[in-house]
Amino acid sequence: MRAFFLVFATAAAASTSYLTWAADSFIQRGVMATRYYGEATLYEGYEAAYALTKNKAYVDWYQEQIDDAVVLDNGTIRGWKYDYYSLDDYRIGNNLVWWYERTGDVKYRNAADIIRKQLQRHPRTPTGGFWHRDPDYPDQMWLDGIFMADSFYAKWTYLFDAENRSAWDDIALQYDTIEAHTRNHTSGLLVHGYDESKKAVWADPVTGAAPLVWSRAVGWYFMSLLEVIPLFPESHPGRARLVGYFTTLAAALKRAQDEKSNGWWLIMSEPYPGAQGNYIESSASAMFTFGWLKGIRLGLIAADDFLEPALKAYRGLVDRFVEIDDDDALNWEGTVEVGSLGSNGTYEYYISIPLEENDHRGAGSFMLASYELEKRH
Repeated sequence: MRAFFLVFATAAAASTSYLTWAADSFIQRGVMATRYYGEATLYEGYEAAYALTKNKAYVDWYQEQIDDAVVLDNGTIRGWKYDYYSLDDYRIGNNLVWWYERTGDVKYRNAADIIRKQLQRHPRTPTGGFWHRDPDYPDQMWLDGIFMADSFYAKWTYLFDAENRSAWDDIALQYDTIEAHTRNHTSGLLVHGYDESKKAVWADPVTGAAPLVWSRAVGWYFMSLLEVIPLFPESHPGRARLVGYFTTLAAALKRAQDEKSNGWWLIMSEPYPGAQGNYIESSASAMFTFGWLKGIRLGLIAADDFLEPALKAYRGLVDRFVEIDDDDALNWEGTVEVGSLGSNGTYEYYISIPLEENDHRGAGSFMLASYELEKRH
């Protein structure tokens, strides 16, 4: 029966290319060209669509977006503030590196180098972690920031400075530090962030940790581990630690998967799953589904343990969050607009934030999950 389910569910999920359907739909409706992390995430969905189909129309559109809004011909970044330190702004660096690898055009490398130099100047906590943003969040590290900055840090180092042991040590430090302060070793999940100074209104007075597990922050972190692990030198002891962070989180997410929807709650901390106001959130559910599928492909987790729940999760994404409009365009539903530790960090805060249709963070993550599933076939 289990084997039949796997064959049936995989065939059903792969019978329609939701990856290309989503890619075509966003081009059809138009995407505001920016350098911000929501668009950067969506653009990675187009990298995946091109990798799967080799359809040049996707990269032509994507390059127009980047050249219009991000990279000037002289290799600078449109509107870049050299004295503004926000990890969110660094995520686009991954896209710039992708374009440099594809074209060899030095303007993309020069633009990526601007972000790398900014990271070198970025303010840090006393123990060496990057502040999420200066001056708004002094001494705070958020899971979101790991995805925004450290994946790029690792990719840039891998390509352009691979023998720099200090850089790899520093990248590992970011993960080690956030793990030490945010991982709940009972549930295996990670809270949204921590304040090393313990001054934030939400910070635990002893640990500095935020009180709740916000699912999208965990999703960002889960994805980042998959981006960085393949780049990390196998001889570096940090690589084994990163693998451990990924595999233990993968197992924790399996325990936390909702049995009815096969997705994940916006707030995952007990006793909130199923509580009034809580809901299954689409961007995190897509990120976790992607993470399991890619983790299986990379050999980090076993298909025997994770493929069946991953297929159920993907089918849940399609059934719950994909809607088709009158023009046969795919709409992505159910993504929360934001979640910030610039708040009081309470349950009431997180569930008060509205949902957004066709959010680029959620849709981009769904495209990446679709790529992993469709690549299997």
